[in-house]
Amino acid sequence: MNSIKHIDLIREYGSDILDSEGMKIEKNCVQHGIYSVYDHSLFVTSMCLRIAKKMKLHVDEKAMVRGALLHDYFLYDWHNKSWANSIHGYTHPGKALKNAEKDFKLGRIEKNMIKRHMFPLTPIPPKYKEGMILCLADKICALYETFGGIKHKHRIRKERIRK
Repeated sequence: MNSIKHIDLIREYGSDILDSEGMKIEKNCVQHGIYSVYDHSLFVTSMCLRIAKKMKLHVDEKAMVRGALLHDYFLYDWHNKSWANSIHGYTHPGKALKNAEKDFKLGRIEKNMIKRHMFPLTPIPPKYKEGMILCLADKICALYETFGGIKHKHRIRKERIRK
C-alpha cells in the first residue's frame, strides 16, 4: 500500500474528523517540535496503515484510521506551563477520548485505541491489534517529529491530504 492509497483511506474514513472544528484547534496546537497535533495525527494514521500492510495484518481499517486520527484529540496546547500539563502524558488519553466521544460516534476499537495508546506509559495495554499498532506508530512518529527526521516526506503527504 503506497502513500496515495493511505491518503485515500484517510479521506474516505476520516474526512468528517479532518474537517471538524476540533481538528481546526489541533492545527494550532504544538505536538512535537515544529509539528502540530493535526500533523502528528495524520502522520500516525498513515504509519498505522503502513505497519499493518508491512506486517500483513488483517485490521479494521476504518476503525484504525478513525482511532488514530483521534488518539490525541485533547484540544489544548500541552506546552503551556502548568501542573496539569506536566502530567499530560498520563492524562491526555482520557481527555482525548472524552472530546472524541462528544464530537463523533465511536466503536469499541476506536475508544480502546484512544484510551490505551500511551502504553506502556499508562499501565493497561490496548485490547485490539489496531491499538497495538497505534502504540507503535505513535512512538515512531514522535521520535521522527522530535528529531526532525521526516520533514520533507511529511510536508508532501500533509499537503496532499489537505487538498
